[in-house]
Amino acid sequence: MKLAAVLATRGPHVATIAASASIAEAVAELAARNIGALVVLDGAGAVAGIISERDIIHALAAGGPVLDLPVADVMTRDVICGTLDDDLETVLAVMTSGHFRHLPVVDGGQLVGLVTTGDLAQALLQSLAGRVETLEFRLEAEIEQFGVGR
Repeated sequence: MKLAAVLATRGPHVATIAASASIAEAVAELAARNIGALVVLDGAGAVAGIISERDIIHALAAGGPVLDLPVADVMTRDVICGTLDDDLETVLAVMTSGHFRHLPVVDGGQLVGLVTTGDLAQALLQSLAGRVETLEFRLEAEIEQFGVGR
């Protein structure tokens, strides 16, 4: 299964914020949307970074006037992005080993979506349930065909 299939169920909207916005603005946006991360875009619409609850917590732990800082000072800059053709299993493994829960998805350098580990786990569970159902159907057909168990 590909990331494109997951994005098809999520819709195209991704919460974004400017690098120049304050951390206070980012916190307000995260709280208002009840989400855990905002994608930071540059002037051309490309992914410049991501600001997550975890980034903000680390900044708060370091001390100082965090809420007045620009997002650019706190965001994660080296963002791993996925593409529409990436396999879910591979992406989930990368996210798990990298200890991050939000992955921007790009197409032609432009942001087209965002997936979470929860989205991927749910999609994989549904896919596995479908595979199990198919195997059960095939097994029942073979049992009927060959008279196994009679």
